[in-house]
Amino acid sequence: MVASIPPGEEGDPALLQHLADLRALPSLEWVGYLSTPAVYGDRGGAVVHETDLPNPGSERGRRRLAAERAWVSAFENTDVSVQVFRLSGIYGPGRSAIDQLRSGKARIIDKPGQVFNRIHVDDIGTILMASMQRPNHGRIYNVADDEACPSGDVIRYAAELLDMEAPEPIPFDSAELSPMARSFYSECKRLDTARIKSELGVKLAYSTYREGLRSILDDA
Repeated sequence: MVASIPPGEEGDPALLQHLADLRALPSLEWVGYLSTPAVYGDRGGAVVHETDLPNPGSERGRRRLAAERAWVSAFENTDVSVQVFRLSGIYGPGRSAIDQLRSGKARIIDKPGQVFNRIHVDDIGTILMASMQRPNHGRIYNVADDEACPSGDVIRYAAELLDMEAPEPIPFDSAELSPMARSFYSECKRLDTARIKSELGVKLAYSTYREGLRSILDDA
């Protein structure tokens, strides 16, 4: 099973309400908990490995880290293997810079030095399936592409593919952002992805946003 419900102040609702039911499932062998790189906190653009100690700087990150640990702990000394996947920014068909540009909702938030990783939804599926074949209780995986970059690079490349003008950058300090988005921009890190390749044997179909966006456009 895959668990991804955002945890609340008291913890993960699935564990709070259904732990006994889950532990009683005779067919349950593998759990994938979908978490966030926010558990690492701000690293000033440095590369982050799964072995680095988490240091969440946001409430969202703190709750996710607690939920990660709760899921792993809930199935210690059982036949169920729980893996944690820290997912970078998810995109795919219907949810990409191409769709944002076509709908007129694309924005370039300009914060010098800010970079993010991304991950195509198809590659997420590949990684989860590979983990099911190689269960490793308590193992943590960064789920990301191979190129962290500013968000503006992605929008500009998508605009180039569509033969459109990219929107003018909006300075971060004056941008209207939700609390979630603002917390997202408050942290900067690059995710190391060697583990998903060496341990799970994964070859990303979309190792950068360029391959991913071209595929989305070709399939549209």
